[in-house]
Amino acid sequence: VGGGPAAGGEPAAARRPVVAVAGGSAFTFSYAEQTELLTAAGAEVVSFDPLRDDGLPPGTAGLVVGGGFPEVYAPELSANDELRRAVAALAHSGAPVAAECAGLLYLARSLDGRPMCGVLDADARMTDRLTLGYREAVAVGDSAIAEAGARARGHEFHRTVLEPRAGTYPAWGFVRPERRTEGFVRRGVHASYLHTHWAATPEAARRFVARAARA
Repeated sequence: VGGGPAAGGEPAAARRPVVAVAGGSAFTFSYAEQTELLTAAGAEVVSFDPLRDDGLPPGTAGLVVGGGFPEVYAPELSANDELRRAVAALAHSGAPVAAECAGLLYLARSLDGRPMCGVLDADARMTDRLTLGYREAVAVGDSAIAEAGARARGHEFHRTVLEPRAGTYPAWGFVRPERRTEGFVRRGVHASYLHTHWAATPEAARRFVARAARA
């Protein structure tokens, strides 16, 4: 059968789920391959700036918030309460949300005493201690980016601490250099300090976009 409209008369291209990717000065760290993989998996990737935009891109069905320095911009991020509410509503709807390090802090209840998105029951604060190093991890349970038992490698680089550092359903179980649980899985949210490179696990993008398409 040829490439005509899908059932219901809507072209397949029109059904590409919109995945919003945070950028701007507060969220500067990401891998270009992540966007490429999301696009290849069928998503329409749209960037936005949490410091300037008062809402998520129209039609957002999934959200990626990577690394950066939100602690530098905590007052501005907190003041953008319209966007914080939109992020919380998306997360509570069950849509997939992937947050790493800076994204983890943004989803927390507070950062240095300033309200953040409140998606996670955790509070973050700056410290003088640098946490830095490579990690080997295993997915503790199924999530928007990994199935239980999937292995991943990544790194941590931050001067913040999160209390608690893991939720009832952790994102990862670290196996090297130490054994501990890390991060949060809640509805469609996968949030952790661990930076991973999706080019090493391309199924993460496929899994994320498939879930966004159902959102």
